[in-house]
Amino acid sequence: MALRLSGGGRAEPMFVAERVYLRAPRLSDWSAWAELRHTSRDFLTSWEPAWAPDALARASYRRRLRRLAKDESEDIGYAYFIFRRSDEAVLGGITLSNLQRGAAQSATIGYWIGRRHAGQGYMAEALGVLLAHAFGPLALHRLEAACMPENARSQRLLERCGFRQEGHARQYLRINGVWHDHLLFALLATEYPAAAERLQQWLGSGVSSGGR
Repeated sequence: MALRLSGGGRAEPMFVAERVYLRAPRLSDWSAWAELRHTSRDFLTSWEPAWAPDALARASYRRRLRRLAKDESEDIGYAYFIFRRSDEAVLGGITLSNLQRGAAQSATIGYWIGRRHAGQGYMAEALGVLLAHAFGPLALHRLEAACMPENARSQRLLERCGFRQEGHARQYLRINGVWHDHLLFALLATEYPAAAERLQQWLGSGVSSGGR
């Protein structure tokens, strides 16, 4: 998977895997992001909180960027877009949120990918590169993730990245206007080296991830 951190001549760090790279969203990304979200709406809304009426508007996106910048400055959340290296197309997004320092040293991972890019292993690469950053420079001890029981693709993705299922939370999140149960997964820093090696071997096999 050839993970590396590169300045790339840009203002913010860029995290690079074999076929994708991650970087913080910019205002100039709005058009590509909005188009991908619009064309993937039916695919995404089954797994996400209800969209606001102005969810894809430029003004709403600008407010989102301000909130994300504030979260990063306070070390409570980090958000990245996923880009394909071959043509710099926006593929999706991935976040670290609810970051806790002190005794916890933990965060929650969230992710989404456009319909036309799903099932091609891109998200597994993106998650792999984010895990390297979370357990490396950010020095986190525990990463958590949740997905709905019927979201088999997301479950496979987390398992292939080394996450273990730890529980079943009733009515955990309000998704598309309805409270849904979620399966809870976690990965520990002590488990990460072996998980990263398995993921790299699996991606190197050229098998599609089947993940979102």
